[in-house]
Amino acid sequence: MKIETIQKEMSRLGIHEDDLEESFVLGSGAGGQKVNKTHNVAVLKHLPTKTVVRCGRERSRETNRWLARRMLCEQIAKARGEATKKDLKAEKIKKQKKRRARRQKCPSPSEEIG
Repeated sequence: MKIETIQKEMSRLGIHEDDLEESFVLGSGAGGQKVNKTHNVAVLKHLPTKTVVRCGRERSRETNRWLARRMLCEQIAKARGEATKKDLKAEKIKKQKKRRARRQKCPSPSEEIG
């Protein structure tokens, strides 16, 4: 998602920048010395809902800030019972697999005649 899209999603869900407490902590895991020495993991806390999100997926602090906001939007939407884009995508894949399984179970017309 682009920054504008994340901002629109945040306003739709009623998340204001004033309600967020943001901090950065040391990273860990794969990525080498750069990740382990710098404070590039974004930790966001949404004060009204007490939801905490931690994102250290990328090496860049700025990228992790926006990814954390996207994760926060997804968590709050899920808590409200709304379907997120991930949920819709997963549902679509389930339907596709179900159709494929049904096709394999049914015998073809040439096999029935034989």
